[in-house]
Amino acid sequence: MLTTTHIIGIVATIAILLSISILSGRKVKDARSFATGGKAGSWMVCGAILGTLVGGQSTIGTAQLAFSFGLSAWWFTLGAALGALLLGLVFARPIRNSGCITLMEIVRQQYGRKAETVGSLLFLVGIFISITSQLLSSSALIGSLSGLPSLAALALGALLIALLVISGGIRSAGASGIVKLVLLYVCSLASGIVVWRIGNGIGGIGHSIDTIYSSAQLADINGLSSVESIHHRYGNFLARGPLKDLGGCLSLMLGVVCTQTYAQAIWSASSTAKARKGALLCAALIPLIGAACTLVGMYMRGHYVTAAELQALQAHGEALPAGIGVLENSLQAFPTFIIAHLPAWLGGIALGTLLINILGCGSGLVLGAATIVSRDVLHSDFNSGPRALRALRLTIVAILLLAIGAAHFMQGSFINDLGYLSLGLRAAALLLPLCFALWWPGRFSPRSVTLSMLAGTAAMLLAGLLSLAPDPMYYGLAASALVLLLANINKSSPPHS
Repeated sequence: MLTTTHIIGIVATIAILLSISILSGRKVKDARSFATGGKAGSWMVCGAILGTLVGGQSTIGTAQLAFSFGLSAWWFTLGAALGALLLGLVFARPIRNSGCITLMEIVRQQYGRKAETVGSLLFLVGIFISITSQLLSSSALIGSLSGLPSLAALALGALLIALLVISGGIRSAGASGIVKLVLLYVCSLASGIVVWRIGNGIGGIGHSIDTIYSSAQLADINGLSSVESIHHRYGNFLARGPLKDLGGCLSLMLGVVCTQTYAQAIWSASSTAKARKGALLCAALIPLIGAACTLVGMYMRGHYVTAAELQALQAHGEALPAGIGVLENSLQAFPTFIIAHLPAWLGGIALGTLLINILGCGSGLVLGAATIVSRDVLHSDFNSGPRALRALRLTIVAILLLAIGAAHFMQGSFINDLGYLSLGLRAAALLLPLCFALWWPGRFSPRSVTLSMLAGTAAMLLAGLLSLAPDPMYYGLAASALVLLLANINKSSPPHS
């Protein structure tokens, strides 16, 4: 239960981070500096990427997945780290040398405005899904802290996102991201240490999971029939199947490379060396956060049941074992752990950091989406001064209003599933056209590139809707590659006499 100390810590943390964002935003004079910064150092780049990449899915979502699948939940943040690594080592230099400020502008230089517009619209679908998932994460946390109904919590989350991003764009995301990096690490390390201590290490956590599943009914609800199946699920890094877990990792890794928000952090650096170093710092730091959230989720599984599980137990005449708590749903695992097991002052800071981190991630995604709409769809001139800046900010407001409606409609969805889908869709649409534009220009026609974007997106969406194994990502990449391969074969074939 929240105490006065919790509330003071939450309010103080949010106030400090918002103040940093607003103060750094005063340096913004035009739309170009609002979108890309231009003078950021390595830690500012790292903060901008970390502040948007480690959001609701990486923290609350990872703990939620660990609650159900154990160690395999770590793949989400491992994939994000590999994506940052790939961005820094492979893509930083060529995208900075391109002279563009959006990824779709790179595509347009090679394949024309039609390919850019189609790609931008497809790309926006993926980003919009991720924005929606961040709003769902923020509303879950806000609702659990305040008791607000879902729609009010969504509206409050959207308002806070708007304040973050409209006040200063990428500069505010980077400046507050550095502070969030420090706070997030303190809170994550503290959570990991507390879990390790009260859970008696990984062995003790595993024993508590075995104990809670000694209830045959609870094991049956979760599809577990034996001790071996419990150990396979919670102690296996590939518990959901090698192709499934690795497919999710691939979606994260390639999706990071194909996301405008993270590319903007690279463009915001004062040099390529600082851009690369910032991305590599991010890659080194992300996995520890994922490991801590995974341990938290596993600990909570051994000591809590969900309300739905409790209802099923009671329906079969089973009482709740002594010392076992109840979560409204598995999404509450990480916030509940913070409230129940961290010292109140640290818990308040952790909750404030977690909330502002989710909002910061949402603000970065909204900024990326608005930049694409303004630059690639509406073709605004970023050098035209206050008018372009006003248009960009109005676009941000419009995106958030649409996201509130979508999030309200999608209440009950799994946020990590939305995260995998979102990043995978970006990669399915953009990865191959972007790579060919950067390293193999002139190889494909604008028509074939446009068709490959459409085919990759359609195949991934269809595979997701039909729940095709092993992962929709494979279908999206395969369809995109097949279109380009057929186009290349037709181009190489001699004409018939």
